[in-house]
Amino acid sequence: MTRYPTIDLDGAHVAITGAARGIGRATAALFAKHGATVAIGDLDLDEAKRAAAEIGGTAHRVDVRRGASYADFLAEAQTANGPLGVLVNNAGIMPNGGFLDLSEEISTATIEVNLLGVITGMRLALPGMLERGRGHIVNVASLAGKFPVPGLAVYNASKYGVVGLTAATRLEYAPHGVSVSAVLPSAVDTALASGLDMKPIPKVKPERIAEAVVKTVRTRAAEVAVPGYVGAIASAAAITPEPVLNAIRRMIKDDRALRPDSADRTAYRERLQRDTQEDNA
Repeated sequence: MTRYPTIDLDGAHVAITGAARGIGRATAALFAKHGATVAIGDLDLDEAKRAAAEIGGTAHRVDVRRGASYADFLAEAQTANGPLGVLVNNAGIMPNGGFLDLSEEISTATIEVNLLGVITGMRLALPGMLERGRGHIVNVASLAGKFPVPGLAVYNASKYGVVGLTAATRLEYAPHGVSVSAVLPSAVDTALASGLDMKPIPKVKPERIAEAVVKTVRTRAAEVAVPGYVGAIASAAAITPEPVLNAIRRMIKDDRALRPDSADRTAYRERLQRDTQEDNA
């Protein structure tokens, strides 16, 4: 196992995208509890400011789809908080529906936010970390980066990409003292999964994901599934013969993401569509 330089969270600068709500906010709060100075980045600056006022740290607007916006976020955060010790690429969106039913704009936004945003953040953060000979990047992926789900095809594609990106860059930069970890939640009880019944996959609280993210700073684990057993299930599914796996899928009714939306899910999708249209205006 590679021996990485220790990162002491007490006084460390941690930057998190999508940190005004959900997993990001819970993660920011836990890092702050451990003594870190947290840069809370989010598309919604007002909500980021509220989070910063509640847990401490600094608030910044960031659109991870725009390289200049991400660069400004990290530059502002470094000016305020010092050299970056940990970057958490957390921002993400999860539209559901049939592959041909989702608009081109929504599909493009999913790749831009979930995958290209992670790539952008890593490209911006890594040079400074490599120069200092230490640093840690956590990419919040998903169990959907290991296990395909009907109705989440483009989301699956984006998260498979993040899992592969993390594994490959981890190999590249381990000899230079910089670690890259992937955290793979199952369904999480946030707006991202609102209105989606993914049983038997459990919905977990964002605080559990936050605990996994913060723990990687100590363990530098390559990949962490939350809950742990879902990772084992995904690995087993990968080697299960397709007829058997399809029978299991039918039994557990894994096509729920293709079914008519609940009111909560409709509201989430409408908000995504609106935000995407505003970005392209």
